[in-house]
Amino acid sequence: MCGIAGFCDFNQNLLLNAEENRMLAARMGKVLTHRGPDDAGVLIDEHIAFAHTRLAVIDPERGRQPMRKHWDGVDYIIVYNGELYNTEELREELKLAGFTFETSADTEVLLTAYIAYGKSCVEKLNGIFSFAIWNNREKSVFLARDRAGVKPFFYMEKDQRFLFGSEIKSLFAYPEVKAVLGRYGLCEIFGLGPARSLGCGVFLGVHEIPPAYCGILDYSGLKLWRYWDMEAKEHKENYEETVDHARELLFDAIRRQLVSDVPICTLLSGGLDSSVVSAVAADYFKKQGKQLDTYSFDYVDNDINFKASKFQPTQDRPFVDKMVEHIHSNHHYLSCNYDELYEKLFSAVRAKDLPGMADVDSSLLFFAEKIKKHHTVCLSGECADEIFGGYPWFRDEEALRMPIFPWSKDLKLRQLVLRPEIAGKLFLEEYVMAQYEKTMQRTKCLFEEKESFGTIGISSKDYWNYLQETEVSKFSQKAERLRRRQISRLNLDWFMETLLERKDRMTMASGLEVRVPFADHRVMEYVYNIPWEYKYKDGRVKGLLLDIAKPVLPREVIERKKCPYPKTYDPKYENLLKKKLSEIIEDKEEPLNALLNGRILKQMIQSPSDYGRPWFGQLMAQPQMFAYFIEINYWLKEYQVEIRI
Repeated sequence: MCGIAGFCDFNQNLLLNAEENRMLAARMGKVLTHRGPDDAGVLIDEHIAFAHTRLAVIDPERGRQPMRKHWDGVDYIIVYNGELYNTEELREELKLAGFTFETSADTEVLLTAYIAYGKSCVEKLNGIFSFAIWNNREKSVFLARDRAGVKPFFYMEKDQRFLFGSEIKSLFAYPEVKAVLGRYGLCEIFGLGPARSLGCGVFLGVHEIPPAYCGILDYSGLKLWRYWDMEAKEHKENYEETVDHARELLFDAIRRQLVSDVPICTLLSGGLDSSVVSAVAADYFKKQGKQLDTYSFDYVDNDINFKASKFQPTQDRPFVDKMVEHIHSNHHYLSCNYDELYEKLFSAVRAKDLPGMADVDSSLLFFAEKIKKHHTVCLSGECADEIFGGYPWFRDEEALRMPIFPWSKDLKLRQLVLRPEIAGKLFLEEYVMAQYEKTMQRTKCLFEEKESFGTIGISSKDYWNYLQETEVSKFSQKAERLRRRQISRLNLDWFMETLLERKDRMTMASGLEVRVPFADHRVMEYVYNIPWEYKYKDGRVKGLLLDIAKPVLPREVIERKKCPYPKTYDPKYENLLKKKLSEIIEDKEEPLNALLNGRILKQMIQSPSDYGRPWFGQLMAQPQMFAYFIEINYWLKEYQVEIRI
């Protein structure tokens, strides 16, 4: 993994002022040093200035970037952030086509694939990536981002120049680029946050290439297109065949992602998802005569403060112990206290350049720093819930009826905390519903599913009225399958993207590369079309995945009830958040007070904790909402955000 940055200018020859442009690109790259602490480079050509900071994982000696390759009289230059998991297959294919290689790095394989296949090269890639390739003959730059959106790519225009970078901070390193928040940006923060609309960079003028998109940048501007999508297909395999097929795809994805020239480990919570990844990885290592390193997280005194709930019925530690005994890993238990958790809230904002998932972010940031001391690459069980239907709202009858994001049903709460004059200018509900409708429109479904409501349009008010008036039990099978597809698409495009962004920024802040086998595109597109009755086999949450995992996991882990990412139950943490937010409310100079209703916030702080109105899903209840507001206040000051509404 790495950091990429730079700019493109088709109005002038950048070689004519090469040193100044080199310094500018280097400045943009330098702020990404945390993503690639092992090396850095800058390369200038006629219309491009590319910068790169490298985290060396494969071929540390010869895989430097930006990388130039001269072939058939043409110069090609790449900056690339990511990892290809089918490198060797592609290399052999390209060798048969007559290409030669000077390194064993996947960077050269990717660049050569572009030379050989042009813009269709992305269709051959299995991996996580964002990259830019300069083609000196065509005078164009080819840009692309991986299918799941694991690796970021932000961009904007400034003075007729196209600026880009792995993180928003690299754009702000360019002279005279300011942090400006407009009306739509405020709607993102308070209506959708910590999620973001696909392609939205929140700040005015800042955009992001959406997942599974690529494009051409030349003198006529930027043209983006989607090169991959979740297609609706009829699932013809029986349950036993489905289990075997899905297991083959998932286990292959895990094994592919274990390739590394530097120390590699896995995250192990004792839950189903991380345990599957760790079990397959441990077996792979064992066959090589090695022992897998695993890590788990918890909070100081959580064994004392923990309170079982519907969403968090058990603690992780007993199940971690079972898994360590089962796979014989070299396990490391990491813990964090509430003071450290609070302090990392601000580091998390700087890592993301935006307010995020509060202590869900800051805890991962803390733990990633600890892991990085011993390992450079890590595998995680992230994305299984979105793909296999693990979240509560997959089974929530209300979610089947309501035309709204199921993890943020209560827009009234989000509107309530805003100052009335601000809320009146934002039209928050209309903005959120517009983003929701866009997701509905891009959801691919079978013709028979689409027609299951007759002449009623999928996104029309009539459709939602029909849902409200019809008992779930009376849905036709086709109609219910359509709605399940929509909920699945919502999770893939929104909730999964939010967690993948969190994973990338919080781990790469320490130069730790995290891989996510469940987000392998082959797994995603296959499971997308598996019917719900298979995914929820015998009424078990993620029943299909449980059966996939049976051969490699102990019975106790298979039978464990689902638990989300761990959070602290220390009352001192919530009290600290209330105290700090109260101090902000009392100080009229704090920028948060220009946006939020202090009287309402005081009432919330003084009232008993309400965990029944989550700000953003099961991981962000009232304490995390307070932390989110504290982060917003810090962000407004730290980035000197100018608000224009």
